[in-house]
Amino acid sequence: MTDQPRRVTRALISVSDKTGLIEFARALVAHGVELVSTGGTAKAIAAAGLKVKDVSELTGFPEMMDGRVKTLHPKVHGGLLAIRDNAGHTKSMKEHGIAPIDLLVVNLYPFEATVDKGADFAECIENIDIGGPAMIRAAAKNHDDVAVIVEAQDYQVVLDELTANSGATTLTLRRRLAAKAYACTAAYDAAISNWFALQLKTDAPDFRAFGGRLIQALRYGENPHQQAAFYRTPDKRPGVATARQLQGKELSYNNINDTDAAYECIAEFDPERTAACVIVKHANPCGVAEGSDLVSAYRKAFACDTQSPYGGIIAVNRTLDAEAARVITEILTEVIIAPDATAEAIEIIAKRRNLRLLLAGSLPDPRAAGLTAKTVAGGLLVQSRDNAVADDVTLKTVTRRSPTDAELRDLRFAFRVAKHVKSNTIVYARDLATVGIGAGQMSRVDSARIAARKARDAAADAKLPEPMTKGSVVASDAFFPFADGLLVAIEAGTTAVIQPGGSIRDDEVIKAADEHGIAMVFTGVRHFRH
Repeated sequence: MTDQPRRVTRALISVSDKTGLIEFARALVAHGVELVSTGGTAKAIAAAGLKVKDVSELTGFPEMMDGRVKTLHPKVHGGLLAIRDNAGHTKSMKEHGIAPIDLLVVNLYPFEATVDKGADFAECIENIDIGGPAMIRAAAKNHDDVAVIVEAQDYQVVLDELTANSGATTLTLRRRLAAKAYACTAAYDAAISNWFALQLKTDAPDFRAFGGRLIQALRYGENPHQQAAFYRTPDKRPGVATARQLQGKELSYNNINDTDAAYECIAEFDPERTAACVIVKHANPCGVAEGSDLVSAYRKAFACDTQSPYGGIIAVNRTLDAEAARVITEILTEVIIAPDATAEAIEIIAKRRNLRLLLAGSLPDPRAAGLTAKTVAGGLLVQSRDNAVADDVTLKTVTRRSPTDAELRDLRFAFRVAKHVKSNTIVYARDLATVGIGAGQMSRVDSARIAARKARDAAADAKLPEPMTKGSVVASDAFFPFADGLLVAIEAGTTAVIQPGGSIRDDEVIKAADEHGIAMVFTGVRHFRH
């Protein structure tokens, strides 16, 4: 590929974001570039004392229909699409008085920002850009001759090339800008199409697209031989993608994935009702607890599994205070994420230079609608977010004994946690804290055994006379297919069970519970998480 420099003689500028506009326009003029512009952009350039031609002068047509029609014209698109070395194209340009446009600078109407501010349907529709994407795509297609800029951060890159190449751009840069332009319009259209599907309550539209803006190019993915990057989507859900990182090393792919798991889990706990802490390792909670304050919640969560939290992720549901920061930093922790933190807590954490501290501003709404997606070979699986919340679930007692008030409180707690543990899931809980978690096993009975064994190990480490599963409750993310998993939990000392129900052997499982005096409630809600 030769670098084919192309001199910029004329630029068409039409931007909704005026950041850096005047400085950029002034620099273009210094390079001898003629400026053509539209509407508010033209007024801003003219107000700065720069000579600018309104696009209506170029086309011979005024802007019309409230600005909906201004750049959709052959003198604009011909100037962008004409191949300079094609004799037929240059002949057509001369015949129809079409002047070449060598640089296009466009950023699109702020559709996403309009949606975010809660605008009504009509206003959102008016903020769907038509002429902008059309021009961007035209310029990007003809990148052999035309450079296209879609955001202000590329102004200086283009100016540097003009300076280095006597007012010309290189094909290398034009090609890179073209690729970015197509990705930009694709993400823009994806945001619009998904918003439309939501407005029309279309669960399975014929076409589905997702787009995002680069947050961070990652060193690698799950493993060092995999490449990865992190993108922000139009969904402004509070969490790792929107959080402010105050300190610490750059987040890795696994850090981001684990931190998201931790923050989504902590969102189940209303900070107005209780302080709560979630400790995550490899995308699974290894300890979760409520407490009167963050320190007590953290200590209870840590007691569930005193080995796994090393190098783990900590999420809290309230402003991180100094006392909690001191306790959390007693061991190696990769990431702490919180809605906010006090100045003293930030100062304490700053002493651990590699510890990442993320402040998300608020908690995500566990009841909010939304979409999740994952790739499979040759396809994309899309579903609505699991927004079923334990507090909203109607519990049905199916055993002779009903759970006590204390058991009910722990049952709802355990079911909150089970929603965020990989399936098959078993969660033992006692006094609003997990005391044993079994995750991701092929057999539910194995999850029950692993959780019970971890509880025994924790008891041995703490020199307790018996595991905390004695007198605990247990939650299962899906029904018990047989009584064997329940019997393991009973042997571990559980007194009450919460599960979705729905097995063809429910009667067998209920009978086993009744025979051991166990209370059992059905939720009718399953929380598979694969």
